[in-house]
Amino acid sequence: MTTMSSPMAQQLAGKGAARHIRRAEGMTGGRHRPGPVSYALLTVILIISVFPLYYAFLLSTSTAQNIARNPLPSLLPKGHFMANLSRVADSGIPLWQSMGNSVIVAVITSASTVFFATLAGFAFSKLRFRGRNGLLAFVVGTMAVPTQLGVVPLFIVMSKLEWTGKLVAVIVPALVTAFGVFWMTQYLSEALPVELIEAARIDGCSMIRTFYHVALPAARPAAAMLALFTFVGSWTNFFWPFIVLGATNPTLPVALQLLQASYFKDMSLIMAGVVIATVPLLALFAVAGRHLVSGIMAGAVKG
Repeated sequence: MTTMSSPMAQQLAGKGAARHIRRAEGMTGGRHRPGPVSYALLTVILIISVFPLYYAFLLSTSTAQNIARNPLPSLLPKGHFMANLSRVADSGIPLWQSMGNSVIVAVITSASTVFFATLAGFAFSKLRFRGRNGLLAFVVGTMAVPTQLGVVPLFIVMSKLEWTGKLVAVIVPALVTAFGVFWMTQYLSEALPVELIEAARIDGCSMIRTFYHVALPAARPAAAMLALFTFVGSWTNFFWPFIVLGATNPTLPVALQLLQASYFKDMSLIMAGVVIATVPLLALFAVAGRHLVSGIMAGAVKG
């Protein structure tokens, strides 16, 4: 049965029939072009999302005196940005050391989370073993436990191991996350056919080789998204590094907190530090943003 196109319907039955066919094409997955309302809504959402970052940049280009007189500056940047950056560098905080610590923690935790979460997701989704459903339910249930409840026992463990003040105290608890395991389990259960695993096993592959040559390539879109989210979460994490590292060996968010360690908060100085901390994340999204979108879309389609 052939379907009538919207131009033909407009000629034969009028504009109402053509509009109905275009609407039906959009609902059934046909070609759909967003209208002016969609663009206007997306523009508003974009402005609301970007404005906090731009407002921080505006404050970083001003002075403390100007901010005190007018907390809502004009929408155009002032000319004190480079001077504020120099003040951050000369403020005495370990800026470059903290940035290096953040890079080390974010890279290691992202790589380990992707590897271990993919390994666990492969086991939960494709292997059959006793207690699998109960163990997966336990892993998912840990996501409902607030992080603050585990801080005291975790700090005691780190103190017993003499890891306080060291980066290993931040890296080891974040080597794998329950969200990562759940995400990769859901993705691999749909994206990786059982027949492909059985074919690899018939060809003589061990389970480890099957995971490396079959599961890892299939999990690449979701793994890219998980790596990006883990990197951003680790880069911006303040709570646990502030407790276990302190001011002697801080990560970047902890070091920026030292900029306001006085009665007077110089917002231009603090916002200049915030801009410095945001630049690596913007560069990361510029480089890997396409993989992030493809991973999200793949998860949406598979889910």
